Amino acid sequence: MSGRLRLGFLASHGGTSMRAIIDAIADGTLAGEACLAISNNRDAPALRFAEAAGVPHSHISATSEGGEEAADLAIRRAMQEAGAEWLVLSGYLRKVGPLTLDRYRGRILNIHPALLPEFGGRGMYGRHVHEAVLAAGRTVSGMTVHIVDGEYDHGPVVAQREVAVLPGDTVETLQQRIAEAEPAFFVEVLQGIATGRLAVP
Repeated sequence: MSGRLRLGFLASHGGTSMRAIIDAIADGTLAGEACLAISNNRDAPALRFAEAAGVPHSHISATSEGGEEAADLAIRRAMQEAGAEWLVLSGYLRKVGPLTLDRYRGRILNIHPALLPEFGGRGMYGRHVHEAVLAAGRTVSGMTVHIVDGEYDHGPVVAQREVAVLPGDTVETLQQRIAEAEPAFFVEVLQGIATGRLAVP
């Protein structure tokens, strides 16, 4: 599978990986098009970034649409109408609804700040992930790009990269080191998909 990736983004706050991906498209290092950015948070910095970058953007949430099912339908419809063929989750803190999952089955990507299948699942986000890694005494952590399915952090792994847990690491230092590496890794994975070097399960 290769070619120009038509990407839609879902972000709840800053959308750090989304920003890196949009920048990579703009500078020609990623063959793609940013079709639409959606946030469940009306005031998300991700939406302001998308606006500044000239990317279509929208606030869609259960509150704005009158319920979770209506929001799911609105997201699916908006992404389809924008021509998105892949969805990228960038710090999206809501579960993707079944209508969107069905339409984009096998084409929704998320990055998780640990090496799945360990340290994933409901409640495993942000500092909770790194707390669990350190509590388990692991010497290696990392990041995982995976396909999104109906369960938290459960879908097939697309690619992983290890990050060493250093002596004296705290939750904050480990979290910062992985967070700094995630955006470039996500771009690299998308480059692999676009060129056909990386097979998607």
